[in-house]
Amino acid sequence: MGVPGPVPGSPGMPDAPVLDREEVDRALARLGAEYEAIETSLLALQDHAGRRLLEGADLSGTTKERWAATERSITVLWSLFDAYTATLEAAREVRARRRWPSPEDLAELTELLRDDGVTVPGAADEGTGRESGPAGRGERYSLEELVDRMNGLYARSLDVIVAADAVWSALPARIDLLSAELQRTRSLAHSVGVRPGEHPAGDDLERITDELARLRAQVIADPLAFWVSSSTGSSAPGGGRPDTGRYDRAARALEDIRREVAAVLDVRQDAEHRLMQLRDVLSRADRTLTEARQARGEVLAKIAASEVPAVSGPPTALHEQLAAAAEYRRRSLWHRLSPLLDSLEERAEDELHRARESLTAVTAPLAVRAELRGRLDAYRAKLARHGLAADPLLVERYDIARRMLWSAPCDLRAAEHAVWRYQQAAAEALVPQQVEGKGES
Repeated sequence: MGVPGPVPGSPGMPDAPVLDREEVDRALARLGAEYEAIETSLLALQDHAGRRLLEGADLSGTTKERWAATERSITVLWSLFDAYTATLEAAREVRARRRWPSPEDLAELTELLRDDGVTVPGAADEGTGRESGPAGRGERYSLEELVDRMNGLYARSLDVIVAADAVWSALPARIDLLSAELQRTRSLAHSVGVRPGEHPAGDDLERITDELARLRAQVIADPLAFWVSSSTGSSAPGGGRPDTGRYDRAARALEDIRREVAAVLDVRQDAEHRLMQLRDVLSRADRTLTEARQARGEVLAKIAASEVPAVSGPPTALHEQLAAAAEYRRRSLWHRLSPLLDSLEERAEDELHRARESLTAVTAPLAVRAELRGRLDAYRAKLARHGLAADPLLVERYDIARRMLWSAPCDLRAAEHAVWRYQQAAAEALVPQQVEGKGES
């Protein structure tokens, strides 16, 4: 709704001259165009979808209070428009009396078009509180003052209607879509055992369901409670946005549950494969521990003066939990199977690693003995290539080291010393050979 510019002779401009014929015609043309704009705006307000929804809704809270005030404002707005229309028609009738208006006609037209020529019904005057314009002069207004008041009433009324319509257009549809997604998630969750009272996610689904139902009812009954006015101070009707905070929190919570249910569903799809892998890992750990126990007996029998670590028994607790996991799978308790499989897979790998370390620690003396045997034979072969294998000292020291390494139980410390003495003798025997070879070259 447009606001006309200042008109000479309006209140605050005393002793203004009477309008002449041309000024009257221009004023009537401007007011006619203004009348068309005001009427169009009022009809659009009357037909606004948000207004029809507000009229038919069972409102509460802030919206109920503001809509009641807005309905009174709209009633007053139409009364003011009727007064504006009547004044404009009266002015047109006066102007139509004669082609060249008389001084009396011009004085009457000046009063109608510029002075306080509009009479407003008392009910309309009281309904607005007259806060939008000069209000201290009873029920008579100039057309400019009347338009100012209509503009104020129209802007406030349209602001309420546009804000409520924006909330209703945005939130209920989104809540319905989220509720449909929640129902699909809940159905899938129930199929994998995620139910209220049995799994935290099942309880969360019930909580989100209740929250969405309450949220939708509150949005329908009190949309303006979910409207955030623009922080920029815009005076445009409906300046702001719907408050989606509660909806967004529910959507994020549902997404978290959906991911958890998807993870449980993945467990259902590959549970058997993971159980088979777990059985294989634990079986290898058992075999490794068995081998370590057998090796320990062999080490104790063959190696003397050596500390051999003890070997633990099979992982009984893991086997019991593996049996429980198989039972969960049989009973389709996927929500319980999922965290148990994650824990078992990590602990089973740790158990296999521990079994391998135990076997390595137990067989270390045998590895040392094997390394000493290999070193002894390697030096003997080297001496043989130089024709020194039959040297009496070397033969004696070789026989001593060999008897120690091939006897049971084997004293590793003594055997290692014997091998070292053989290496020293071999090195001393090889030195002349090397010096002689250098001299010949």
